Amino acid sequence: MDWYSDIVSREVMPAALSSEQPSEFQGESAVLDLGDVRATRASMSPLRSRRTAAMIRRGDPEQYQLALLLKGTVSLAQHRNECTTGVGDLMLWDTSRPSDCRMPATDGRVRVSILMLPRNVVPLRPQRLDRMLARRIPGNTGMAGILASYMTSLEAHSAACTPQELHRLGAIAVDLATACLAQYLDAEDQLPADVRRQALVQRIHTFIEHNLGDPELNPPAIAARHHMSVRTLHKLFHDQGESVHARIRRRRLERCRTDLADLGLRSRPVSAIAARWGFSGPVLFSRCFREAFGLSPTEFRALSINDSRAERSAR
Repeated sequence: MDWYSDIVSREVMPAALSSEQPSEFQGESAVLDLGDVRATRASMSPLRSRRTAAMIRRGDPEQYQLALLLKGTVSLAQHRNECTTGVGDLMLWDTSRPSDCRMPATDGRVRVSILMLPRNVVPLRPQRLDRMLARRIPGNTGMAGILASYMTSLEAHSAACTPQELHRLGAIAVDLATACLAQYLDAEDQLPADVRRQALVQRIHTFIEHNLGDPELNPPAIAARHHMSVRTLHKLFHDQGESVHARIRRRRLERCRTDLADLGLRSRPVSAIAARWGFSGPVLFSRCFREAFGLSPTEFRALSINDSRAERSAR
């Protein structure tokens, strides 16, 4: 418990942590550097965290911290607001204001992912953001859902990224967090144009991910769903360095590759996997797969199965 309190005070902010069972406390914490932004992943036994005016004077990173709850229940009180969040919810607090955070002992271990956003990178007025402090933000719809998915994917894939890529991911995190908060404040029209554009691109990417198995997924369908012209859609993707068709095909091929390497799916025909992810026929799929990965789907599957067997034998 003492070790964890020290980690939180040094890496997040000074706070008074207490536990009903300090001798049995368990906690883990990791910090990911994303340039101006940092992401923290934490897992801990239930505790109470209080931040007083004296602690703020002792150390204040001057951040907004936006948390996604992955396991457990958390109650937060700050600036005359109070909320209780469950799995999948988001909540915001300001490190420059006193706060009181509680985790019920009956709920078991808590897991949370936190974006630590310097106040000067969030282009929303502090007076308006005060309304969002200690408010439950359901993370299953709209921009909040996209942000929650993004925060989860950061944890899953950041280890394979270069420092330059991590800085870019940090900039995207700021844009998505800002768009999410602005949506709840009805202030989207006040966001900088580049923030609105990035949020829109991320919404489109999420739509594509959820509809990869639909063979009718194409630029006209995507443009209609997002109330824009096909020309505007192509311009958005051109600015991102990848065409709409290329994005759809790349993600379909990556999903197929994952399924072909899955031993649990080895009895499923290659043609069925191709159809599952929206390819119109096995000939087209085989040609696209070979162009992308240098092997036919059947050759890739055989190689993946042999590698998995060899790995198990080595153990």
